[in-house]
Amino acid sequence: MSENRIAPRIEAEELPAPRLEAPLILPEPPERTPWSTPALVAAGAITLVLGLSGLETSNFVADEFARGTVLGWSALAITTVGFGLVFTGFWREARALAALAAVDRQRAELASTNPHRRLRAARAWVRTLPEGATLLPTINAINDPDAVLTLLRAGPAAALRTRAEQLGKSAALQAVAGIAAMPSPGLAALFIAWRGLRLVRQVAALHGFRPGLLGTIALLRRTALSAASVAGAEMAANAAAHAVLSSPVLQHLAGDMAGAGVAARRMVVLARAADAACSPVPPEG
Repeated sequence: MSENRIAPRIEAEELPAPRLEAPLILPEPPERTPWSTPALVAAGAITLVLGLSGLETSNFVADEFARGTVLGWSALAITTVGFGLVFTGFWREARALAALAAVDRQRAELASTNPHRRLRAARAWVRTLPEGATLLPTINAINDPDAVLTLLRAGPAAALRTRAEQLGKSAALQAVAGIAAMPSPGLAALFIAWRGLRLVRQVAALHGFRPGLLGTIALLRRTALSAASVAGAEMAANAAAHAVLSSPVLQHLAGDMAGAGVAARRMVVLARAADAACSPVPPEG
């Protein structure tokens, strides 16, 4: 029986065996979204208005040159200055919107699972900071996406957040003083709304932005909940206090103090929300 036993057969391949780890799949870069319908309509309307205005102005300048050289050059100078100011305003608005879009792209890259994209975005943002010359060699030496992101959160992002909270506390003190000085709740609500809008622009300037009208609207979209609750919560607190208290003296003191406290707290929350909207560093978790 032992002579008929079949010996085990072992086959070995000379090719290298594949690794057991799953291959690293890098995500594709996000595709650019097409223009929305309101953006297309607005762009078409602006093109028509500026184009037809330019043609009409050109005809007017040509007629003035036909009447006289001095009139022609005067009309040309006026139209050049006027259109130059208009296009300068459009350029500033477009640059502010492009800067906000760049922040969104940098935040997406810093939150990406691709280490190369995260490091590239970290270096690009640090170069725009005043302390970038000091942080850039440290980032290059670490060369670890997780450690670099932790460094950004604990370093420049934390410093900007602290300065934004200081702006929020300053706005909170002004809100309390403004509510105490306003003769009516309606004027107090307008003052709080104006102060909140100014606070958003101050935080944006802290991050290096100069938002115009469209840029401010875009920032308010990112902080809509906090911005709406600034004036809304203040008026709600006043209405509740006035409904409960019957004494005119107590109604004025307690109602305004309650509204001032809510508005002051909302200013600090609004400053934090604006800082998160302007910062490319994604939050923890």
